[in-house]
Amino acid sequence: MALVTTTEMFKKAYAGGYAVGAFNVNNMEIVQGITEAAAELHSPVILQASAGARKYANSVYLKKLVEAAVELHPEIPIALHLDHGADFEVCKECIDSGFTSVMIDGSSKPFDENVDVSKRVADYAHEHGVVVEAELGTLAGVEDDVNVSAEKAQYTDPDQVVEFVERTGVDSLAIAIGTSHGAYKFKPGTQPHIRLDILEEIVKKLPGFPIVLHGSSSVPPKYVKIINEFGGGLADAVGIPEKQLREAAKSAVCKINIDSDLRLGMTAGIREHLTEHPSHFDPRQYIGDGRNYVKEIVHDKIINVLGSENKA
Repeated sequence: MALVTTTEMFKKAYAGGYAVGAFNVNNMEIVQGITEAAAELHSPVILQASAGARKYANSVYLKKLVEAAVELHPEIPIALHLDHGADFEVCKECIDSGFTSVMIDGSSKPFDENVDVSKRVADYAHEHGVVVEAELGTLAGVEDDVNVSAEKAQYTDPDQVVEFVERTGVDSLAIAIGTSHGAYKFKPGTQPHIRLDILEEIVKKLPGFPIVLHGSSSVPPKYVKIINEFGGGLADAVGIPEKQLREAAKSAVCKINIDSDLRLGMTAGIREHLTEHPSHFDPRQYIGDGRNYVKEIVHDKIINVLGSENKA
């Protein structure tokens, strides 16, 4: 099986009341951990590359790693997605290099400018058989080149979604309903809350249309605890409750983005290994333990958050 677009994935997810996991990749071990878990659970999966990942590993390396995963796991559909494309040029570069899906993020721009750049990307992508995600509304938090203060965050306005989708021609829409980028999403003691009421309004206005949630890591306490026990300092890291994400996945949310949780798993495995085996210096040993935690996290997400087990 070759790389696929998300079109059929999202049709099945919408009809089936589940979401497809979009996991950020940065190196070989993260790709392996994600796809091994997805293959074992017969789940479709989206592997996505952010600006930071492409700067760190180069798009060519990332694409070849994903192609290797496709070759090793032909039994599951795998899409390669550009996460948070900053402008038309970045999206075009990824489309031309073989990505099957791209996100144009014009959410920080005025509405009409967001429409214009999203439509330009959608027109070019569709000419090349690639699908497009855009964003309306602005998430708070920090992730690679995305840095938005809580004061500048803005919920998606349900009254704008129909006009935006019709004018741009995009294939899916990322919305802001209370999720947040990074591990430090919320202050300690607060109760994170996804605005499912806004999602419900959007669904009524865009029936059958795929919705995307960014900033959806739950920051599992298990891995934060391991990191801190073995020399880390991740005090007060708070994420999105998995039960709320599962409710969103049962609705129109067909794609849920997860990045920070994978970083926590990788770091937990490496810290734990190096502390328990101070004489080890072989990266295959300690990064391998990080990979195992990444796989464990993805396994849990597929079953308990996404609901995409046996949907490949």
